[in-house]
Amino acid sequence: MSTSHADIVILGGGHNGLVCAFYLAKAGLKVIVLERRAVVGGAAVTEEFHPGFRNSTASYTVSLLNPRIIADMELARHGLRIVERRMANFLPLPDGRYLAAGEGRTEAEVAKFSARDAERLSTYGVRLERIAAMLRDLVLQAPPNLGDGGWLAALPQMLDAVALGRRIAGLDQSGRRDLLDLFTKSAGDWLDGWFGSDPVKALFGFDSVVGNYASPYTPGSAYVLLHHVFGEVNGKRGAWGHALGGMGAITQAMARACAEQGVEIRLETPVAQVLTEKGCAVGAVTEQGDVVRARAVVSNLHPRLLFERFVDPAIVAADFGERIRRYASGSGTFRMNVALSELPRFTCLPESGEHLTAGIIIAPSLAYMDRAHAQARLSGWSSEPIVEMLIPSTLDDGLAPPGRHVASLFCQHVAPQLPDGGSWDAHRDAVADLMIDTVDRYAPGFRASVIGRVALAPSDLEARFGLVSGDIFHGRLTLDQLFSARPVLGHADYRMPVPGLYLCGSGAHPGGGVTGAPGHNAARSVLADLKPRRFRLRPQRA
Repeated sequence: MSTSHADIVILGGGHNGLVCAFYLAKAGLKVIVLERRAVVGGAAVTEEFHPGFRNSTASYTVSLLNPRIIADMELARHGLRIVERRMANFLPLPDGRYLAAGEGRTEAEVAKFSARDAERLSTYGVRLERIAAMLRDLVLQAPPNLGDGGWLAALPQMLDAVALGRRIAGLDQSGRRDLLDLFTKSAGDWLDGWFGSDPVKALFGFDSVVGNYASPYTPGSAYVLLHHVFGEVNGKRGAWGHALGGMGAITQAMARACAEQGVEIRLETPVAQVLTEKGCAVGAVTEQGDVVRARAVVSNLHPRLLFERFVDPAIVAADFGERIRRYASGSGTFRMNVALSELPRFTCLPESGEHLTAGIIIAPSLAYMDRAHAQARLSGWSSEPIVEMLIPSTLDDGLAPPGRHVASLFCQHVAPQLPDGGSWDAHRDAVADLMIDTVDRYAPGFRASVIGRVALAPSDLEARFGLVSGDIFHGRLTLDQLFSARPVLGHADYRMPVPGLYLCGSGAHPGGGVTGAPGHNAARSVLADLKPRRFRLRPQRA
């Protein structure tokens, strides 16, 4: 057993932990990151899953990574290169037709199904982007924090709320109504008001169920749709891309940026507890019994994981503890990687082409998605699941041997906990077969091309990555768990109720996805409290 000292100890070396570590170290603080696994990156990692085949293991595509963080960390200089999909999305249909989406092609493709929908497409995009742009500007700052402490302590938060109010006031009446709709309505109701064609609504509505164990007709799912359009790739808003080398290329570049600032990253160092003295966080104790003492502890863990396993409940207020226990988590996600002997040939478009670089969505209508969710709640999974397939080796030939390919299957809906109390260990292979067969119905011969596979059920995502109930967002993106209420009202400023303890993971504002924003914002809160002399994060716009 040993004792070491740092200014900051960070629990978990996922991407947000690395972002936070970078900014704190750049400010002149000594930072130690403790990571349980043998590889840095959390859920954003690239691993070999079949001999000679590598792919992103959990997170799998890039858009939401904030451009300011990319620039500040100089990730390109540290080896990161992101390439855009040559087609954005591809929706094969059971009747042999298809809908393709991407720059310069979406309107003509939509017109194949509905001239009226094609005419409305531009207005829809402008209206959605107007709200996305306003919220995009808010992701790199803490939301107003509605805490205790009297009027003097509340004054800065009141000013923040006034600034936010001014932004909303800057919208015209139509924009304010859209903002209300997108935060409260279901994606299905929102899209039904815009479009008439089932494939068109399915193309946009898919984003509302990604990582969200809900029907597209669940109230609040319109926000999940909005959350997925915040991003950009190489300066192009709304685009999605692929990190060459997989998602691990992002976190490896981040790790190199951190090392350059003097951050110490300790791998294979699981934490046993947050060390507290007189009710304050003063360090961490590892499972090996080593102690890292620090001026502050920053957690990249899911908030429930942090407070249920690592923080002494005796020092946490009963109301906060109760609300953390009720903090809702659970994606309906079943994640697969498959090694392929050849590219799939879709019945609707059998030749190879740009559509194989796209997000390939198997979910032909909102009604299909609604049924998938309903059946999963009753039976544990749907016999007609939602599958998004990406084939990153069409953009990155270093992931597979010559002439071979890798595919990511991001599958919805499966129950985070099986309704009969059963174990996913008993059903994982059968559900993996179902997912492959679902693709095979649209691309005959796909099953025969699979030469290796790895499947991760929700329980596997929790065990391997700490994603409670397989929740890729560290908590559902519902109105009661967003903005000033994330993770709990009164603690939206990344400061937890234990003095000296901060939250930098996706359980904090602005939520999940590989954004880096929670890590950036948590670092600002720590720096404001510790006031190091050398460097301060540049101020954000009000």
